[in-house]
Order: sequence, then structure tokens, then C-alpha cells
Amino acid sequence: MTAPALVMVARGSADPSVAQVAHQLRQRVRELRPEIPAYCAFLDQNPPSVAQIIDQVAATGIEEIAVVPMELTHAVETSLQLDDVLRRARNRYPSQRFTLGRPLGPELSLLTILDQRLRTALSQARCLELDGLVLSAPCTGDVRGAALLARRARQWSAHHKLPCQTAVGDEAGPSVAQAIMGLRAQGRRHIAVGSFFLAGDEAYHAQSDLAYRFGAIAVSEPIGASQEVIDLVLARYAFAAMDLLDFGLPDEDAEPEVPTHLEVVSA
Repeated sequence: MTAPALVMVARGSADPSVAQVAHQLRQRVRELRPEIPAYCAFLDQNPPSVAQIIDQVAATGIEEIAVVPMELTHAVETSLQLDDVLRRARNRYPSQRFTLGRPLGPELSLLTILDQRLRTALSQARCLELDGLVLSAPCTGDVRGAALLARRARQWSAHHKLPCQTAVGDEAGPSVAQAIMGLRAQGRRHIAVGSFFLAGDEAYHAQSDLAYRFGAIAVSEPIGASQEVIDLVLARYAFAAMDLLDFGLPDEDAEPEVPTHLEVVSA
């Protein structure tokens, strides 16, 4: 029996690194789990679109598809755009079974790779002193995601024993400039920015440029196709695929069978 297809859905970008990271993730998943038909798709700008990938999967004869949104700041909710794409796909392929997994979300494991990326940035900038941190993300995400992102900032702060401010690029929270100025108001002068971005899209570059303009000593590269992200993708896929299983449980409302003859029980 063929495993359900895994479709990783990311937001597209004019920056080629976004598609590169998505395809690297797909390739790594295929190497680690060759039994899983893995694909990547984009909601805008980059090909292939989600609809194109669903058409491709349907043409292979695979009847089950698990979709995993590649969002780091959303923990529960997905975009209305993706919901609409899947609704149309279900209408187009009524015999196909679809399940939508949870977004990747701001999981604790991602702080490990964030630390590695920031250490590299600090080394390249030859920074010898650090007294403040900013956790920079593309957006605030859903309610659960925003709460988890704030918790990750507190955990990151406690781990390094340094004050940490969060910053987002969607104007729904403090910008990276405001976060840096807030730390400077506390007397902090050597401030580094950890980028909680999957790939280097336009929002990442805007946040990075703004951080340097306001005096950040280093800005980390995006998280990218790290093992931590791959582990999260596979975990979200596994839970989503569970919804496709038919356990053959009896219908509680069904009438019990009535025997048509008497059974003789031997003593």
C-alpha cells in the first residue's frame, strides 16, 4: 500500500533562495523516507502551485494527500488561501482523500538551529561582546503561535542570560527597529538579531537591512533546510496521515445482529 503523499506548502517569493530551501527539504525527506512520495508547492509567485502538485499526485494514482503548511509562526491555523485551494481540490477530485496538517510552528527545537546560525553570524562579524538579543520573525502568526513565539524569546533569553525582544515584519507587533531601540533604552549596545525565518524572502531582507541600520552587530541567516525543520515536517505529516486511517470501528448506532439459529453449546 502506497503511503499518503506529503505536500509541503510554502509561500512563494521572487528570491530564489525560497524555492531552493523548499526543494532541499523535499530532497532530504525523500532521502530519509524514500517510501513517502514527497512534494513541495507554493501559494504564490513560485511554481509549482498547490493545485498543480495535486494534479500531479492524482495522475500517479495516489489517493491520499497530507498537506503540511511550512509556517514557523502559525501553530494551529492555516491561511484562508490554502483552505480555498484545498476546497477546490476536493471538488475536483471527489475520490481523493485530503488531510491538512498543523503548521510547523515556533517549536522549541528550532532555537537550536537559530543559535547555530547566530553564532556563525557573530563569528563572521568578529563580535567579541554581546549584551542583547532580538528574535525576528516574519509575522505574529495565529494566537497560539504568537504566544509560543513570545515563550521562545523568554527561553532564549534565559538560556543566554541576556534580555531578548521579539520583532515582527507585518506591523502587528514591534518592528526590529523598535526592538533594538527598546534594548538600547536599557543601556544595551551590542545587540544581535536571530532570524526566525525559514528562508531569505523579501521580509527577511527588509528586517535584516533595518536591523543593521539601527545598529545591530550581527543578523543570522534564516533557519533553512535544517534537520530540525525536517523532523518537524515528518512529525506533522505522521499526525496528519493518522486522520486518513480507517480503523474499521463498529457503528455505535447500528442494530446488533440477531442470530438466525440457536447455537448448541457443549458442556
